[in-house]
Amino acid sequence: MATSLLQPPTSTSPETALRLSQKASSFVNSQSSWFSSLPYPLSLLFSSESQEKWQVYENLFLACLRTGDNDTAHACLEELTARFGKVNDRIVALTGLYREATAQDDQELAEVMKNYEDILKDDPTIFSIRKRRAALMRSVGHASEAITALTNLLDQSPTDAEAWAELGDLYLEQGSYDQAIYCLEEVVVVTPNAWNMHARLGEVIFLSAGRTEGGDQLKALSESMRRFCRSIELCDDYLRGYYGLKLATDRLLEALSTSKKSQQSSADPVTGDLAPPSISSVKKLNEAATAKLGEIVRRSSSGERGWDGYSESELIAARELLERGTQKIER
Repeated sequence: MATSLLQPPTSTSPETALRLSQKASSFVNSQSSWFSSLPYPLSLLFSSESQEKWQVYENLFLACLRTGDNDTAHACLEELTARFGKVNDRIVALTGLYREATAQDDQELAEVMKNYEDILKDDPTIFSIRKRRAALMRSVGHASEAITALTNLLDQSPTDAEAWAELGDLYLEQGSYDQAIYCLEEVVVVTPNAWNMHARLGEVIFLSAGRTEGGDQLKALSESMRRFCRSIELCDDYLRGYYGLKLATDRLLEALSTSKKSQQSSADPVTGDLAPPSISSVKKLNEAATAKLGEIVRRSSSGERGWDGYSESELIAARELLERGTQKIER
């Protein structure tokens, strides 16, 4: 449980979030004492202090919101507020998130939005509130306004990887693949070792390849394959990376075998384009991805120690992908 409590909330599976929320109440009670009721900053004089402690509180807060345990989430929020104060930017954002999650109707959500607007009128530099405002716009279906809000934010903070990723997701929902790819490329520039973002970029490029044909399709599939390769280079056991690599190489082998040489794009040193890989190279990558996926599914399904951190839905998808490949060979 300790490892899960310190992991970023975005990497927590639904099963783990439920397990954490079930233990959150006992954790909060164990941490409570008479000095926790003191107003900030007097509470600091008696409170045990560590960065891990407050990370645990925040992760439990988010896990409880995800699972609908609003009372325990509120208790965690109160502890964080007692430690950091109501005017702390992050506490203000977490408070807004709590109000969003517990809103009963559109009117209450509108009140949360108005509160964000009032805060930003007083201080437009609170980027955490600007992000929450954009996220709320997206959740109520105002995608174009959310895109505008995030674009304005990134004009002032161009190295905000979280905002770039959110903007990329918004463009992807609108079917604007080129813009989504551009945003995700900015993410990997800011966080070059984020293997999940390399895989995400590979997925979007793979999807965009379905709208092209000929040399452009080969170029997109080749780039998608390279992104998945970079992902598993950074994280050797990343299931999503191997899944994407198998999909990309399967499609690339079909495209290479059916395309004419005149349709295949060549390397262009001026634009930096790379020529499509050889069929033999793609086959080797496909075989490696297939073997690794099989190993992950086999060892994780058997409950082998050290292979139990995978999402069940991703394991099912990987198993189905492997079975489809087996059916093709049998035919």
